[in-house]
Amino acid sequence: MTAPARTRITMVCTGNAARSVMAALLLRDRLGDEGPFEVGSAGTLVVPGQPMSVRTRNALARHGLEDPHHRSRQVSTTDVDESTALLVMEPSHVQWMRRRLPEALPIAGMLRKVVRDLPSVSGSTLGQRIAALDLANHEIEPWEELVDPGAGQQAAFDTCIDDLADLIDELAAALRGLEG
Repeated sequence: MTAPARTRITMVCTGNAARSVMAALLLRDRLGDEGPFEVGSAGTLVVPGQPMSVRTRNALARHGLEDPHHRSRQVSTTDVDESTALLVMEPSHVQWMRRRLPEALPIAGMLRKVVRDLPSVSGSTLGQRIAALDLANHEIEPWEELVDPGAGQQAAFDTCIDDLADLIDELAAALRGLEG
């Protein structure tokens, strides 16, 4: 018997080496491997096949997480076709999608906004709620950005993962009540 298809959520940052990796691992940890959601990550400006940075690994270890097999990958039309939501970290990611993957805009939302608004829209599935958010027409506000720790020291990565952990806890709680 074939397992039912799982709903895919793809976390997106710039290089797929810090924020999206941390967010994806945190969400997988919160939701488990057996539920209706599959979680992946990708980036908008990626050097493909690179491991995450040492600072990302150290930040993840502080939360008891690891993924020694992670390799960076570019977000693609396949991600758009297979994902119900592309959750991005900064306005430049949405701007990149407007230029390169406009078909992604209805499912591409700033992580902070989606976490805040997902529980307040109607729908029994993630897809219905993402559609109700009307992400393609959303004007991004400054509070929505998750700052890239990439140029910073370890403390910037630790702050980033701590912020992400709080957001992901809220997202996981909202997803638990939904069907895939």
